[in-house]
Amino acid sequence: MLKKKLFIYAVAGILFTGCVQAKADKKAADEINTYELLNIFGEVMERTKASYVEETTDKKLIEAAINGMLTSLDPHSSYLNEEDFKYMEEQTKGKFGGLGIEITMENGIVKIISPIDDTPAARAGLKAGDYITDIDGKSVIGLSLNEVVSKLRGKVGTRVKITVRRVNKKPFDVTLKRDEIKVKSVKYEVKNDDILYVRISAFNADIDQDIEKAVKETQKKLKNKLSGIVIDMRNNPGGLLDQAVKVSDLFLEQGEIVSTRSRNEEDTIKYSATPGDIANGLPIVVMINEGSASASEIVSGALQDHHRAVILGQKSFGKGSVQTLIPLRNNAAMRITTARYYTPSGRSIQAKGIEPDVAVKQAKVEEIKSYDLNISEADLKGALKNEQANDNKKVQKDGTDQAQKDAQDYQLVRALDLVKALYLYGQNDAVAANDNQKKEQKAK
Repeated sequence: MLKKKLFIYAVAGILFTGCVQAKADKKAADEINTYELLNIFGEVMERTKASYVEETTDKKLIEAAINGMLTSLDPHSSYLNEEDFKYMEEQTKGKFGGLGIEITMENGIVKIISPIDDTPAARAGLKAGDYITDIDGKSVIGLSLNEVVSKLRGKVGTRVKITVRRVNKKPFDVTLKRDEIKVKSVKYEVKNDDILYVRISAFNADIDQDIEKAVKETQKKLKNKLSGIVIDMRNNPGGLLDQAVKVSDLFLEQGEIVSTRSRNEEDTIKYSATPGDIANGLPIVVMINEGSASASEIVSGALQDHHRAVILGQKSFGKGSVQTLIPLRNNAAMRITTARYYTPSGRSIQAKGIEPDVAVKQAKVEEIKSYDLNISEADLKGALKNEQANDNKKVQKDGTDQAQKDAQDYQLVRALDLVKALYLYGQNDAVAANDNQKKEQKAK
């Protein structure tokens, strides 16, 4: 019996030693393979320098190799040389030079995520989902995203011609004049006399303060008769994560806003709301479309999961990945995808986007002219006059002017109607609750 046990232990020991040895051998083989590949890289580089038809430099080859390594991982990882890094910092601060478009690479072709408001690209009519196939007559196929960006950028006042492909349309050329892009990320105004419309075009620094100011000033102006808020994040390419969290927190009392999860479970980070809703529970409608990405999807997902807002429009872009910027020597940097975004309910945004609660495509609405004989009470002979006719006429005129201005944007019209409906529904509930309370008090 003892011999049998010793035999079993011996076999187990051999198997364990064999597993350990196999792992060690695999690790050693991987290391050898890595060194071989690095040797091949060095050989390719030397042969390229010696044999390429035009003279090139070590810097150009090595930077291209580094960028190729990163861009092969996903469309959002890349190497940033000193010029690219400086440009990215300027863009984050909300002031930079160029055309005013956020782009990505898709199957080797440049795709527009969204044009930025009040920029050459937006004024030229470029749209989210458009593809740029040529720049100044030369194809973009084979270029990296950074190379495309550098070709689109240039001295303020100079022009660049791009060839655009749009679904169900023939390719067309657009010549744009480069300009200094100053992004005003937040604009707001009162619609229909009692609804606050807030346009967020990008998540740059301190926009949470601008939004809080917009809400407080409007509430003061309307003497606390605000009916609701429309937050327009259509064609918003995103921006700073901390701003997405802070903007969401403005309207949430508690709970998770977003979480980031990397391949290591212990590195999961959760961002939570703090007490206080600056809108005091007023109805909110958030507008999104296929150009809404990244930070705008975080805000939409958080407000949707907490049932704090109704999301209206079209499915968003689906950029649910986190990029970390790592500074390198010589004022360069690498941008690498390190995690994915998840909404409070655990949904991954990546490649799926945010589905709107109310799907509304952009459309053109035209009034149908009627040639029927329509008669109302006011047309009848001897009909009593309304003593408030003058006041009503004034209100109707003001409302008509505002409606004509907004009627060109069908999605906005639907959003304004929805906010008003939610407000009236909430008011009816409040009245009913008050009546029930009075009845209960009488019964006592």
